[in-house]
Amino acid sequence: MKNDLNDKQIQILEVAEKLFAEKGFDGTSIRDISKVAKINIAMVSYYFGSKEKLLESLVLFKTSGLKEQLINLIEENLEPVAKINKLITLYINRINCNRGIYRILHFELASKKRVLELPSFSEIKKSNLKSLELIIKEGQAKGVFRKDVIIPLITPTILGTYFHFQMNKPFFEDILNLKTEESYNTYIRTDLTKHIQQTIKALLVYEN
Repeated sequence: MKNDLNDKQIQILEVAEKLFAEKGFDGTSIRDISKVAKINIAMVSYYFGSKEKLLESLVLFKTSGLKEQLINLIEENLEPVAKINKLITLYINRINCNRGIYRILHFELASKKRVLELPSFSEIKKSNLKSLELIIKEGQAKGVFRKDVIIPLITPTILGTYFHFQMNKPFFEDILNLKTEESYNTYIRTDLTKHIQQTIKALLVYEN
């Protein structure tokens, strides 16, 4: 989707993400966005039509890249466990680099608001689930993964662990002695990602 947007549209989306994450969707106006972006309010309406359409464009702008990465992953010459591990790494890196939009999504979904009504976002989620299913079914066909896996629950297991860690950031910074933002992010990329990979592997692989 990035190729379909010009620099001004991307600027508006980046400002909208920051404000939506800080003030909430309902607490942010088109006027707020145009003021911070230093553009005419009419330009926001010209490019996106409404605040709801702006949110939809923002969701697609920030989440469509993962869909492409997962589709490419299916074609890679990797063993099933290695593919699942890479899938988890892609998920965590993508979310961690786009915390603003996922904070917005988390709030909107939890409060059963607009994001649930975005057909395009639903299609992205279905596509991502399809990629996961193909990888797991490949592992099942090779006798590596269990047959009784509930595939739609794998993604919430991955994301649920990550979001719990994020929502309790001060607690984990304290008990894990993560003094800086850099050390916190490094822990997510290494230790937390490895823990999630081990958890998912335990769910998928037959016990010895």
